[in-house]
Amino acid sequence: MSISTAATPPGIGAIRSFPKVELHVHLEDCLTSERIEELAAEAGVPMLRPADSLFVYSSLAEFLEVFEWWCDLLRTTRIAEQLAYDAAVQARHDGIVYAELFCGPRYWTRLRREPLIEALAAGFERAHGDGHADLALVPSISREQSAEWAMGLVEWLGASGPARVVGLGLDGNEAMTGRTSPKFTEVYARANELGLGRTAHAGESSGPEGVWDALEHLHVDRVDHGVRSIEDAALLEHLATNGITLNVTPSSNVITGMYPDIDHHPVGPLIEAGVPVTINSDATKGMNLTLSGEFDKVSRSLGWSLADVAAATRRAIDAAFCGQEKAASLHRQVDDHLYGSEGNSPRRDGNS
Repeated sequence: MSISTAATPPGIGAIRSFPKVELHVHLEDCLTSERIEELAAEAGVPMLRPADSLFVYSSLAEFLEVFEWWCDLLRTTRIAEQLAYDAAVQARHDGIVYAELFCGPRYWTRLRREPLIEALAAGFERAHGDGHADLALVPSISREQSAEWAMGLVEWLGASGPARVVGLGLDGNEAMTGRTSPKFTEVYARANELGLGRTAHAGESSGPEGVWDALEHLHVDRVDHGVRSIEDAALLEHLATNGITLNVTPSSNVITGMYPDIDHHPVGPLIEAGVPVTINSDATKGMNLTLSGEFDKVSRSLGWSLADVAAATRRAIDAAFCGQEKAASLHRQVDDHLYGSEGNSPRRDGNS
């Protein structure tokens, strides 16, 4: 697999109009600082920082500290439903046609997980009905939670969960909570039995060993971040051979201090090694990022053409938990954008 090295970057306008797919973005990060300020006022809670400096971080640990503070303001199903709706509006404005968003019930301390997830799914459904982006939900376990709690979530999803829930995730700062352990092995096995896609944050605050743990203990279908895989040639070969996708977030990794800038991010070498890699924003409002902006930065750094943007989008479609029929439809949207609805496309079946 090669990367274009002499292409003229397509530019932000062409990228924004491209029908994009995103697999690594957190719903709780779709709040503007102004909306957080409103929620704080409603709750009678003083702002942690002034709104104009709320989203300034120097490390992953600092980001998570601020993130958990504003999540405490998310206290009702009404707020949850509107946040989900607004996320779909934001996605549509950025040219995103389909996305799978994480929700961490642990961070919604004022709501039970079941009504929370139902409210979020309802917001997605209402927004899609109004013509906004088609969004799906991936509830995420935190590493410090119990296996019993996680299994309860999975069993409820299998029995009564909304149709817009398509997968199960795992998050948490590995440097603070420890790497992925066998604690959730049975939980992930049950999720697989119930038809849920499996993913986990790994290889961000941990090294490549964190990715190995997620593969060994959880048998994940894809890995969120996973950028430290670049440090282990055997792991790169394993990921490439088995087609395990890394959902990378270049600017997020720079903001939290992992890499000095986009040019030093391993997204290019990972793709050169044959690993399926997708481009994602991670935290839209919380880090002032967009998927179009990420594609633009990567395109400028690596000399990508629009064809490279399309290839990354197709990798995202192939890694999505949306099912074959939806994936085929998304591939057709890419085809129609590139070749015109009346043109002859090289891909009409949605295959990789």
